[in-house]
Amino acid sequence: MQPLQFAVPLDALEVLEPFITYIILGLVLVNMVTRILAHRKHVNQAEDGDDDEELSRFLPHSVTTVLLVLASFIMLLLEPHGGMVMSVLALGLLLTDFFEYESRRVEARTDKKIEKPKAAVGASVLLLMYAAFQALFFLVADYWNAVV
Repeated sequence: MQPLQFAVPLDALEVLEPFITYIILGLVLVNMVTRILAHRKHVNQAEDGDDDEELSRFLPHSVTTVLLVLASFIMLLLEPHGGMVMSVLALGLLLTDFFEYESRRVEARTDKKIEKPKAAVGASVLLLMYAAFQALFFLVADYWNAVV
């Protein structure tokens, strides 16, 4: 008996179990691409913008970030240990994206140069490394088991 079987229909989620790490890895990669596109859009908005026009969120980037957090929660239900680490990293990325966006807005309002989202890139690289480790573990399993 699973501890959460009455709260969440785990039988329906078990279909995703072999694919969830690959889904998360794909979402991380798509999220990194949308981050690049969002930064380009913010730079263009800041250069072209009027005084009353503010930066707008890039919807595809926001959607991929939310999907990444939801997928990590699904992984948390299916694989508790790896899912907990992935969820913490995904939530950290969500918070980092929020504060990076706010700092870009301040830079645009004060007519400063729009900087690259360094903290969000760092958080996404960390998430990419862990997602790749989870999804591609079969490549390093022999070496990992020899050491651990």
